[in-house]
Amino acid sequence: MNSGSADRAASPAPVVQLFFNPASGSFSARDMVLLARGIEAAGARVIPAISSDTAEPLTIDRDASHICIAGGDGTIRHVATMLARRGCPLPIAIYPAGTVNLLAMDGGYAADPAGLVRRLFGEQAGKLHHPVAIGEELFFACASAGPDSAAIAALSTRLKRWIGRAAYLVAFLGVLWRWPRPRIILTADGRQTACEAFYVAKARYFAGRWSFAPQACPSDGMLHVVALPRAGRRDYARFIWAMLCGQKVPGVHFTCTTLMAQCDDPMPVQADGDMIATLPLTLTVDARAIAFR
Repeated sequence: MNSGSADRAASPAPVVQLFFNPASGSFSARDMVLLARGIEAAGARVIPAISSDTAEPLTIDRDASHICIAGGDGTIRHVATMLARRGCPLPIAIYPAGTVNLLAMDGGYAADPAGLVRRLFGEQAGKLHHPVAIGEELFFACASAGPDSAAIAALSTRLKRWIGRAAYLVAFLGVLWRWPRPRIILTADGRQTACEAFYVAKARYFAGRWSFAPQACPSDGMLHVVALPRAGRRDYARFIWAMLCGQKVPGVHFTCTTLMAQCDDPMPVQADGDMIATLPLTLTVDARAIAFR
């Protein structure tokens, strides 16, 4: 046996910690079984771990060599944030099992157990993703403060589990009656911008296969910001229509690495589809990059 063969024989089998959220929008127990079997068929050991609001605090098994996250953007954010905080440079793969799956779409992941196994153990280098810090929290896809964040703040999680993404529409219908028009001041690179709503992209997609900043890139270390000076019902409708049509959305466009947002009222801020904070706050590109396969 040559030395290369001996090295491969001596190499320990990979250990995959499989995080999954049974409450995710498109979670399927059958898919999880198929995914675990596929990982095991590739010669790896699987360590299952539940990531949900009711589960025990997340921990990384000391034997884990790879991480697989089966869930939506919120589940990915929780697990990846834990990895970043603990400085665990383990390769991560995503199995989309959420309601919208923005990060999975941006990374080209599909609900294909066999394809994910090939990708997880492939030799292709991982793509670095620079998350954004809001206080102690991190987000990876997008954040916003405006009518959509007000709707997410009013979202019923029970209704979301029942009817999926249609629950967002129900919540938004409630916002139509009490439309928010906050006065927000954004500060970046010494420049101030007054607005009534703003959107921050760290990845390409927002609320589905649409984008207000198609040039946003997870690895570029920049925040891509769109501020709406006016965000009345008609202004917001024009913004949404342009995004749905693939056109440049109206508003003030700029990039930065740190963004301060101030408001007289505690306006809710959503990140990756979840309520994460209220204004005022500061968003900063985090130096801790996460490697997604």
